[in-house]
Amino acid sequence: MRYFIELSYNGSAYHGWQNQPTAISVQEVLENTLSTLLKTPISIMGAGRTDTGVHASQMFAHFDFNNELNDTNIIFKLNSFLPKDIAIHDFFKVKDDTHVRFNALSRTYLYRITLEKNVFTFNNALYVKQALDVEKMREASKILFDYKDFQCFSKTNTDVKTYYCNIMKAEWVFKNNELHFTIKADRFLRNMVRAIVGTIINIGLGKINVEDLHQIIKSKNRSEAGFSVPAHALYLIKIEYPDDIKL
Repeated sequence: MRYFIELSYNGSAYHGWQNQPTAISVQEVLENTLSTLLKTPISIMGAGRTDTGVHASQMFAHFDFNNELNDTNIIFKLNSFLPKDIAIHDFFKVKDDTHVRFNALSRTYLYRITLEKNVFTFNNALYVKQALDVEKMREASKILFDYKDFQCFSKTNTDVKTYYCNIMKAEWVFKNNELHFTIKADRFLRNMVRAIVGTIINIGLGKINVEDLHQIIKSKNRSEAGFSVPAHALYLIKIEYPDDIKL
């Protein structure tokens, strides 16, 4: 039987989602907890691979287990075993061929920028001291919809077969003295969101022009794009699936 878990985590203490040979990951902690609880080795698959320090307010993972599991009971037990920076929110059985990564319809990320020094948010948002031209940043974000190939925002030496992504949403909004960038797509490349945000911040700072973004994307060259913003202000906030995956 295949089961889905919905969870959230604060990524500050972890070297990303995926298992690492010499560093702690969210996947490793969850696998160890499930294996202890179910008294058998459990391997899990995540819906994405968040980088070191990146957070998730909604992440999904799947695993296979031979026996029927009680939804409410396992949520309570998992949360009792797990550390304070990982929380389980839902647990449900799915069709055997449902894949947490390949069946996802979209993923949405949030990047938080604070425009004033705040002693309570420096671990959760990026503080930008300089004035930003937000209207130019919004104008630049619209250019993303004109393209599918985003190789210029991807880490080099990655093993992906295609750099094509379908961006469905890219917007900047003010919220409680912060500037929030929300981006939704069917898939994301490694480091893509952080590179997009860094490039658009450069536009907001007047270092490059809005129209320069066309040439940056067409170049397919990571060195042409802007800096990669820090991971601590990036959140995976939503993953969407077809309605019929649940049993």
